[in-house]
Amino acid sequence: MSKQDDLKISHAAPGAATRMLAARVLAQVFTRGRSLKAELAWALPKLADTRDRALLEALCFAVLRRRSTYDAALASWMQKPLSARDADLRTLLMVGFAQLDVLELPAHAALSATVDAARALGRERQAGLVNAILRRAQREGFPVQPPRDAFPAWLAESIERDWPIQAEAIFAASLQPAPLWLRVNRQQGDRDASLAALEAAGISAEAGPVSADAIRLASSAAVNQLPGFNEGALSVQDLSAQCAADALAPPPGARVLDACAAPGGKSAHLLERDPSLRLLALDIDARRLARVKDTFSRTGVGADAQVKVADASDPGSWWDGVPFDAILLDAPCSATGIIRRQPDVMFHRRAEDVDALVGVQARLLEACWSMLRPGGVLLYATCSILRAENIDQVQAFLKWHPDASADALDDGFGIDCAGVARQRLPGDDGGDGFFYARLLKSA
Repeated sequence: MSKQDDLKISHAAPGAATRMLAARVLAQVFTRGRSLKAELAWALPKLADTRDRALLEALCFAVLRRRSTYDAALASWMQKPLSARDADLRTLLMVGFAQLDVLELPAHAALSATVDAARALGRERQAGLVNAILRRAQREGFPVQPPRDAFPAWLAESIERDWPIQAEAIFAASLQPAPLWLRVNRQQGDRDASLAALEAAGISAEAGPVSADAIRLASSAAVNQLPGFNEGALSVQDLSAQCAADALAPPPGARVLDACAAPGGKSAHLLERDPSLRLLALDIDARRLARVKDTFSRTGVGADAQVKVADASDPGSWWDGVPFDAILLDAPCSATGIIRRQPDVMFHRRAEDVDALVGVQARLLEACWSMLRPGGVLLYATCSILRAENIDQVQAFLKWHPDASADALDDGFGIDCAGVARQRLPGDDGGDGFFYARLLKSA
């Protein structure tokens, strides 16, 4: 964003700046393929009030989840389609729709602030159009569309092919806001004590299933206001991601590699469970790896852990040759299991991206297997729900590695996949979509 844009925001009428920023963020996501997380990273600090920041996020998420519906409404209501040069006007109209449709803000305030935002964007001549379109939305509502229509055709077809029985539930769950899950740091207390502290602070929460460290909040909350969060007693981590520690289950004092560690939640969880682990947190991205150090510092674990910037698929460039007892490979993937948290995935991913990711995953599996000692365990995990990245990948690996066998996981890890892995789907027990394969190396 330019200095001129910053000036427009600072001079915008109350409420208009938030709508203006939401429109700009969404235009970058839709037209330039930018990630929502990256765009919000610069947009949120421009708003001083935490309530405005929360509204900005809510507007962006609502539009991403309802884009196909809003596209249909605009196509029906506008006599002349908007051009590519009108990307910010188009997304501003969608921001207006979301206020009426999803957030159910008072109509007068929503219309007024959105029209003011149009003027702040330099769209004075279109302010009347914005007002008219939003008033029509207020009168007529929006067309009803099945959740499937929110997904690009290739992804919807892939999900229906891979999960024909569960497909409709996957579509619906992926468009719902995800709950806030917390992980209890066992080095600072137990779950019952954390639940009691949350209750005393007036925060409704309950113990989660499957993971003994999981807590689910009844509604979203500012994490730095949660009792114990700043001290590292609690961390934000989805239920399904927490299950990775149980699936790997390294023996006490084991030498452990977290091959794609950033941002560090799974490494920290392993160390909170067993501080005696000799853990190496590895990641190819130096900037993201800095978050691992921050996570270790806040939670008070990892004082003896190693953190290294390196490519796990190229052991020759960094590995000291000492085998690992256990390896966690949370591989780069399509992120199709976490669309409810990252709805922009629906617009960024392409079918060919999956093919490329499958190749990366295979190389990482090969490299990590070479660093695992005989008798050791490797957990291959993804936050994908696509067979090509998950069960197909694991079956191909087992076929070509006679020294590898699958160690069956129980029903708590999700749907059985050919007896060699487990798949959690979006919304299962309130968690994200996640895949786990526990592989043993013969002694």
